[in-house]
Amino acid sequence: MKRTSLLITALALPFALAAQNSYNSAQEAAKAVTVKVDTSREPIQKGKYKPTWESLSDYECPTWFRDAKFGIWAHWGPQCQPEYGDWFARRMYEQGSDAYTFSKEARNPQKDFGFKDWIHEWKAENWNPEKLVKLYQECGAKYFFALANHHDNFDLWDSKYQPWNATSIGPKKNLIAGWAAACRKLGLPLGLSVHAAHAWTWYETCKGADKTGTFKGQKYDGNLTKADGKGTWWNGLDPQDLYEQRHELSKNSGEWDWDPAQVTVPDQAYCNRFYNRTMDLINKYNPSVVYFDDTVLPLYPFSDAGLQLTAHLYNKSMAENNGRNKMVVTGKVLKDWHKKAIVWDVERGAPDRIQPLPWQTCTCIGSWHYDKRRFYDGTYKTAKEVIQTLVDVVSKNGNLLLSIPVRADGTIDSLEYKVVREIGAWLNVNGESIYGTRPWYQFGEGPSAEAVNPIEEQGFNEGKVKYTSADIRYVTKDKTIYATTLDVPQAGATVKLKALLKAHRVTLLGYGKVAFKSSKQGLSITLPQALPNRIALVMKIE
Repeated sequence: MKRTSLLITALALPFALAAQNSYNSAQEAAKAVTVKVDTSREPIQKGKYKPTWESLSDYECPTWFRDAKFGIWAHWGPQCQPEYGDWFARRMYEQGSDAYTFSKEARNPQKDFGFKDWIHEWKAENWNPEKLVKLYQECGAKYFFALANHHDNFDLWDSKYQPWNATSIGPKKNLIAGWAAACRKLGLPLGLSVHAAHAWTWYETCKGADKTGTFKGQKYDGNLTKADGKGTWWNGLDPQDLYEQRHELSKNSGEWDWDPAQVTVPDQAYCNRFYNRTMDLINKYNPSVVYFDDTVLPLYPFSDAGLQLTAHLYNKSMAENNGRNKMVVTGKVLKDWHKKAIVWDVERGAPDRIQPLPWQTCTCIGSWHYDKRRFYDGTYKTAKEVIQTLVDVVSKNGNLLLSIPVRADGTIDSLEYKVVREIGAWLNVNGESIYGTRPWYQFGEGPSAEAVNPIEEQGFNEGKVKYTSADIRYVTKDKTIYATTLDVPQAGATVKLKALLKAHRVTLLGYGKVAFKSSKQGLSITLPQALPNRIALVMKIE
């Protein structure tokens, strides 16, 4: 108990020191708002929370999310149709890129065949949401995530405010409704990820033209308007509702933050459309988690859209749960005062120390969007790599959201299936060391625990530190401590835990009781000759 109290005090100290600056920081952020969204068509739920950082700052991450620890994500949309990896809808317009060459050679030049035409080809003909969600649940996921839209600006539900959506074009299926129904039936919390705020700058490449070659100077299809659709499959639709290129091009369209010195800042109409679309999504499908793929919040800090959406989500949750807020909203690249209002998400990485507040990392076993080259080359993360990440993240007060890329037809491939099943086999035996646990006073020991591994922007530090059998991670539950090796020692070897001095019983999960010795140098545990797995060994210490 003394160590636990010291842990709480130590973790709270940075936040206590920063508290005096939080109000001023929030006031400065409020002054930066130049586009206030019109909420008249989609009003925010009335309640305790207002769309300000001061009002949102008493947020407390719900217990269900802290206990869940592990979720699986179907990062699936029309950019999976070519099965050619990430950011295809942007990169296919970047002359010289592999996506540009693939699209041009597989179909037609970009002046004639754009991303809208890839959407038209997407049918999702073998998609069975319940089958996939059930698989993930059986393999240890405690919540499920679906992509609601990506930077490609295509909504995957019966969107009231975006005519380019999956019920009208491409699959002609309500994908979010299907995922939501599967989660309800199986009793899994539903998470939805929202990325479309970026379309404004992200799609600027589609407004260009080849700079060299046969089609030099011939404009890409991102220049088309509704009037150009006569006699085409997209007659009656406006490509600009998809591509959102009605504005002056940015100085640097590779910038994703809303720095007015680098990008053309979105106008009132764009901010209103994004807000209305996201409110429509939330109110129809009632997610338990909303993931915003944005620095802090969507369109932040120049618009209040993200703050309005967050206040609505919290008030809605309280109204539906007898005054308890069970909602989780995540954002990226957060300052300490942001973390008091929403949950910090780290992309493809993790902090190198325990965090005082719950957080989440998101990563993928391959590319975010399905890439058939990963299957051919066999370059997915292994189950062992995923479990190492999960154990490390949980020891630092985090959750792992793992994307399993989905093929164009709505299925996963055989290698992905194998990885998911292997993760499930480990969790079936060792899950008690993951679910419902909390950080111990020390997250771990060994070479990786002592290494400095700073986060870069959103994260992006995974894989930079290699794990060995000498790397241990700790968590606690009730009066039990779980110590997990991040690689597997040799059979019969002795594992030395310097952080622990005493125990009255040690159990190796999947095997049974094992011999141990206590001394001033720590706890020495003798492993059996028959090890229970070749991924990571969990020692339950009582």
